[in-house]
This record gives sequence, C-alpha cells and structure tokens, in this order.
Amino acid sequence: MRIAELSRRSGVSIPTIKFYLREGLLPPGAATAANQADYTETHIRRLGLIRALIDVGRLSVAKAREVLAAVGVDDTSPIELLGTAQHAVIRAAPTDPDDPATRAARDDVTALLDRLGWQFDPRSPALDQAAEAVRVFRALGQDDLLSLLDTYAEAAALVAGREVAAVVARQDPDRMVEGVVIGTVLGEALLDALRLLAQQNASNRLLGPPGQPPPALGPVTKL
Repeated sequence: MRIAELSRRSGVSIPTIKFYLREGLLPPGAATAANQADYTETHIRRLGLIRALIDVGRLSVAKAREVLAAVGVDDTSPIELLGTAQHAVIRAAPTDPDDPATRAARDDVTALLDRLGWQFDPRSPALDQAAEAVRVFRALGQDDLLSLLDTYAEAAALVAGREVAAVVARQDPDRMVEGVVIGTVLGEALLDALRLLAQQNASNRLLGPPGQPPPALGPVTKL
C-alpha cells in the first residue's frame, strides 16, 4: 500500500507518519521510485504500537525509540521485553532516599512483597511509588487504612495475573508491548474508576437505609 492508504487505515496523518519515519520509529517501506514506497500490514501494527507509546503512554520520542529497539532485538526474552515496556511508562515518585520515614516505608513494602513471595525488581520505580504512599499514609495518621496493605496487594495480584496472561497470549512482540503500555495506563484509570464505584456501593450498603435507593450525588460544578 502507498502512504496515503497507510494513513487512512492506521488513522495517522501523513505528516505524522513521515515524522515517525525520520525519527526512526517506523521502518521505511520498500522503495518503488525516487519518492515512493510501499508499506505492509507490519507498518500498520507498528503505527498502533507507536501511538500507544506516545499518545497513551506519553513517552518522549527518544523513550519510544528505546522501547521499539527492544522489540526489534531477536534474542530479547518475553520477560525482558515486557519489563522494558512497563519501566518506560512508570512515573518516578518524588522520594527522598535519605529520609528515615521513606526508608522505613520502603522496608515495609519490601517485607510485604518478600512475605508474599513476589518476584520483583528492587530498582523499579513502582517500589518507590508504593513506599511513598505508605509513608504518606503513616504521616497523616491513617494507620487503619494502612492496615489494609495486604488487601491492596491481594487485589493487585489478582488483576495483574490476569493482565499478564492476556498479554503473553498475544505472542507477537509488538502486540505484547502495546498491551503492557495501554493496559498499564488505561487499566490504572479503569481500576481507579471502578474502585470509586465500589466505594459508593459499600457506603450505601453500610450506611444507607435498607431497601432504599442510594442518595443522589451533590451538585456538580462544571469547570
């Protein structure tokens, strides 16, 4: 297919496709003339992955190129590939490693994961995120909520196990990386929303009058 059809089928504009070509994110098509090339279904799949990395994952072009380079290495194992993709979309938490409270929180999280038998990278920014959440819970005196740490871990393990199994079943490296990026970013948003709805349900069951519909939400101010 020519670039116009590639644009139409992928939903990516021609100028954007040319930008991806110049930046080395998209491999060149097969040259048919001085200024013409043919593209294949592989280019459509790669454009989907690029959009997942940049539009959904909010990665820089340089970071997206790094992930795409890992996809193209034949001897990259699936676990290394998925680890690269996940690491790319994790946002580093603003932590102070010299703060005693931060170190204590990190020790607590690490002890939890060890007790649960989880295999994890101790360098992962996700560990810093969890430790920072624990530190703030404790600093705000929310020890009763912090006592639910095992419950949070149990729920996370259930969801993550299903997510990873679904991604690995794709087998195609591009589609696997796409699944990690989209699943991590949009899955987080979906989980947050469902958790809020579940909190509404739990609140109504615990506090609402038996047999009565839940009360209407308060007025919503539109920005």
